[in-house]
Amino acid sequence: MSLDHRLTPEHEELRRTVEEFAHDVVAPKIGEYYERHEFPYEIVREMGRMGLFGLPFPEEYGGMGGDYLALGLALEELARVDSSVAITLEAGVSLGAMPVFRFGTEEQKRQWLPALCSGETLGAFGLTEPECGSDAGGTRTTARLDEATGEWVINGTKCFITNSGTDITGLVTVTAVTGRTADGKPLISTIIVPSGTPGFTVAAPYSKVGWNASDTRELSFSEVRVPAANLLGEQGRGYAQFLQILDEGRIAISALATGLAQGCVDESVAYARTRRAFGRPIGDNQAIQFKLADMEMKAHTARVSWRDAASRLVRDEPFKKQAAIAKLYSSTVAVDNAREATQIHGGYGFMNEYPVARMWRDSKILEIGEGTSEVQRMLIARELGFAS
Repeated sequence: MSLDHRLTPEHEELRRTVEEFAHDVVAPKIGEYYERHEFPYEIVREMGRMGLFGLPFPEEYGGMGGDYLALGLALEELARVDSSVAITLEAGVSLGAMPVFRFGTEEQKRQWLPALCSGETLGAFGLTEPECGSDAGGTRTTARLDEATGEWVINGTKCFITNSGTDITGLVTVTAVTGRTADGKPLISTIIVPSGTPGFTVAAPYSKVGWNASDTRELSFSEVRVPAANLLGEQGRGYAQFLQILDEGRIAISALATGLAQGCVDESVAYARTRRAFGRPIGDNQAIQFKLADMEMKAHTARVSWRDAASRLVRDEPFKKQAAIAKLYSSTVAVDNAREATQIHGGYGFMNEYPVARMWRDSKILEIGEGTSEVQRMLIARELGFAS
């Protein structure tokens, strides 16, 4: 049996459509949003009208009836131009809407998914805490069920939460300790908290190194009350649910990282053809050609990696190891290519008017968010049979 890595006509049409949108709509405007640290509502609305937020969800919930490969293709093409826009889509779909789709009741799905799929509403993923990042099992946020009122009462703090404070944010799914096992281990559950709920406070946006046109905030919960029916999935299974979401999300982040890596190649090839030094284009120099060849090789390999993981997910095959490999490799490549692209551009690479400067600033977080590179190595080692 031969392997065919070519895209279906439908997937290729989607890829081309998003590529055109990224170059024609995103590229001319995003630099100004980035410099102002401003969320690009106009661009996000257009992405919603294109159906990008609904790509992997069934049509019955307002989605496009696509799959995770389709989402990855869209993310890669957006990130070739800008990562702030790409992470807004990635977090809105993989982290905001996907938990509701995977674990929600039919009533929860019909309540939330249509608006999330249309992009009219963004969802956020409330996992990380000030003292609890990679060790998500150390969650300190608590939720107790008030039997008298039939409400969850939530207290705690979350940090680094993407899409959590925009004007169109509709909900945050929050992990909280809702009990203890007989031996004292925490039982973590997931609860939907709508925006604007009393006691739910959204801090001012962080001042970040990169992703400056995306929304990232700290959230605090002080005696926040939501109906018992806002429990998402099975009580005490919230940690396991979010680990599943993160496994899938790593494929999406890998696609985004691949896009950034390829964008560095695109910008550097164009620059090497036009920038002249010592009487000729710098691309005539073999030293530059070899840098570009290595960058292209890495971007191509990253693309093969994330598409392999996505195809396994789509076919309902085990994909945890492949997702970790894709995330680890593509994020490393994104940082490498961003560094080399900046070097090729010389002093201009240090100027924010050039996209590679943005890419350089945006690349590092890819080795941290949705599982650090160290965590990915742990996961891969476990899949090889080693206990950590």
